[in-house]
Amino acid sequence: MKSWRQIKLKDICERITVGHVGSMSNEYIDEGIPFLRSQNINPYRINRNGLKFVSKQFHESLRKSALRFGDVAVVRTGYPGTACVIPKDLGEANCSDLVIITPGLELNAYFLSAVFNSRFGKDLVGGNLVGAAQQHFNVTTAKELKIFLPPKTAQDKIAAVLSAYDDLIETNKKRIEVLEKMAKELYREWFVRMRFPGYKNTKFVKGVPEGWEIRKINSIVEFQSGHAFKSINYVLDGKFGIVTISNVHDGEFIPACSDSVDSKPSNIKDHCILRQGDILMSLTGNVGRVCKVFGENLLLNQRVAKLNAIGGANNSYIYCFFRQQHVQDFCEMVATGAAQQNLSPIKFGNQTALIPSCELLDKFETLSKPLIEMSTVLRETNETIMFSRDLLLPRLISGKLSVEDLDIHFPPSMREEEAEPELAHA
Repeated sequence: MKSWRQIKLKDICERITVGHVGSMSNEYIDEGIPFLRSQNINPYRINRNGLKFVSKQFHESLRKSALRFGDVAVVRTGYPGTACVIPKDLGEANCSDLVIITPGLELNAYFLSAVFNSRFGKDLVGGNLVGAAQQHFNVTTAKELKIFLPPKTAQDKIAAVLSAYDDLIETNKKRIEVLEKMAKELYREWFVRMRFPGYKNTKFVKGVPEGWEIRKINSIVEFQSGHAFKSINYVLDGKFGIVTISNVHDGEFIPACSDSVDSKPSNIKDHCILRQGDILMSLTGNVGRVCKVFGENLLLNQRVAKLNAIGGANNSYIYCFFRQQHVQDFCEMVATGAAQQNLSPIKFGNQTALIPSCELLDKFETLSKPLIEMSTVLRETNETIMFSRDLLLPRLISGKLSVEDLDIHFPPSMREEEAEPELAHA
C-alpha cells in the first residue's frame, strides 16, 4: 500500500467526455455503426442484446463521443457507475448518454472498470450524482473523482485476475447461447417447419399431422400462481428470497432477490417453494417472459406464474413453446392495463394451439432436456463465479490482498490489448 497514491481521474486520463445527449428517434438504422446505450453496459462486459446502429455520416458528426478500443464506458443514469471496457471486436462505435474515459499510460482500463464496479466505486459515484429531476453521473464529477492507484504493474496483475474470471463467465455465456439455440432450432424444425422424425411418412389432414391435436393451452400447462406475501414480514438478508417479476427476464433467471423472509408462511402452497429447473413466467409489466429457476431457498411471489406441464406435455416442450417470439407477442397482445400490462393466465390458457402427439413430445424431451439442463447449470455456475469475483474485488482494489509478488499469466482478453496498446490511446 505504501506505493499506492491517491489521484484524480482527470490527472491520469487522456479523455473524459460524455456520449451524445439528444433525440435519436430518426437516427437508428438496421445496420451500420454500433451505438451503445446505458442498457448495453453491463459490469465488465458489453451487452449486445438490443444493440442499435447509426449511419457512418451521423457517427462522424459525433466525433466527441466516438468510442475507442480500451475506453471505459460508464453509465450515467439508471445504474450509474456500471462500467465496462470497450472491446476490440466492437470496431468503430459511438454512444448515447455515457461517460467515456480514455485511460492514460499510467492507468489500466480493466483496473479502472473494476474500481467503478466495486462497492467502493458504486458508493463513490452514488455520493456524487447531480441533477434535480433525474440524478446522474456527469463529466465534471468524473474528472474530480479520487481513487487510490497502485503501480501500473500491480494494476495489470489485478486486472488479469479479474479478467480471468470475466473470460470464464463470457465463455460460459457463449456455451449457454449455443445450447439454447440448439434447443430452439430443434423445436422450430419439428413443430414449426413440421420436419419431425417420420414426417415424410406421416399423413396430413388439412395441414395437420395425424396424431396432433388443436387443444387449449391450459390442457398442456398449469399456471400456478405465486404467494401473496405481506411486506410487513420482510427482513434484511432473510433465509428465503422472494422471487418477483424483477427476477424473471427473457430466458434468464436473476437469483438475487431484493426482499426476503426468515421463514416460510404457514399457508404457502408447495409449488411456491421453488426448485431447480422450475419454469417461471412474468404476468405483469413485461408479460410473457419465461426462464428456468436455479438456486436454493427461493419462494414465489404473486404476479409470477410457475408453469407445470400436464396432459402429455413435458417441461422442455413447455419451456421452448413459451420462448417462441410469436407466443410472447401474443401474451403482450392479450394483456390488459393502461399504466402496466397484466396477463390473465385464465384468458391466455383458453387460447388454442396445435399440440404434437405424446410420442413425439417424448422424443423431443429426450433430445432437448440435456441441452436446457446444461444451460441452466452453466447459468448457476456463472453466478458462483461472479460471487467469488465480487468477494475478491474489494480486497484487490484496496491493496489488502497484494499481487505484486505473484507470477500471474495474463488472460487472452488482456493479451490482445497488450499486443496493440496504441489502439487504446490513438
